[in-house]
Amino acid sequence: MTVLSRSADHLYWMARQVERAENTARILEVSNRMALLPTGGTQGGASGSEWHAVLQITGGAQGFHDRFSGTTAEAVTRYMTLDPENPSSIYSTVRAARENARAERVALTTEMWEALNSTWLEIDALTPARLASRGHRNFFDWIKERSHLFRGTAIATMLRDERYHFLRLGTFMERADNTARILDVKYHVLLPHGVEVGSAIDYMQWGALLRSVSAYRTYYHAYKEPIAPAHVADMLIFNDAFPRSLHGCVDDVLELLGFIGGPRGAEARRLAGELHARLHYGRTEAVFKQGLHEFLTDFITDNNALSKEIQSAYLVAE
Repeated sequence: MTVLSRSADHLYWMARQVERAENTARILEVSNRMALLPTGGTQGGASGSEWHAVLQITGGAQGFHDRFSGTTAEAVTRYMTLDPENPSSIYSTVRAARENARAERVALTTEMWEALNSTWLEIDALTPARLASRGHRNFFDWIKERSHLFRGTAIATMLRDERYHFLRLGTFMERADNTARILDVKYHVLLPHGVEVGSAIDYMQWGALLRSVSAYRTYYHAYKEPIAPAHVADMLIFNDAFPRSLHGCVDDVLELLGFIGGPRGAEARRLAGELHARLHYGRTEAVFKQGLHEFLTDFITDNNALSKEIQSAYLVAE
């Protein structure tokens, strides 16, 4: 490996932070959609469970409850969008990505830097009042578009060297983690009290989930059937043709680790290979038999272990 560990660290985490900002927007978007359903939030059903789920999956629950007394849509949305004291907020993750980009300014193309820097400048100028006037859904769509712009400029303009590989590695590690967490929100957190699976509400919730990962139309192209939980789980876990699936992400992680190579990365490649084999040969029926929540929890734990090994092998000490 020829790229310096500190440079690799900046690029890897820059990509993870951009992806994290996008996925936080996706999580907030699906929570907003689900809150409008008859069983959601303020309409008498889940008593704000979807908003508590946002905090749980982003790791911000403790910090939120230290400062806020009620888990309301308004409080959680503000905390997860523009709160500079929340390290998991969109504001904080874009700021961190921009700081990493500034540290690696000479390694980035002009288009990449301008895409990320202009995103940060616009977010930094936002206030809660301006955000409310703009509309939260419009803001979430904008964050996704800016993430796509940054990623697209990287793919279109960067040399295919180790810097590029570390950038892409960060993207897919973060994406795999967030896909698992978004899927777990629907199945484990939103229906914990025996809500009838297969009801109209259940159908709408799965539809909202598919929209949150830009998979609603793709689902019908792939399965050509009405929305069914088993098919949704199959698409987001095992369908390697879908770029946000766990299998698709781990495919890319394993390939990128092979490109990066080096003796220090042997254990990381082994862990990625084990994770890939589980997804390549796994079946949806076995996942539901084990329990979807349990399967996703195991995946998140193993993905975190792989992330720590990548950090130890290639990047600067945390």
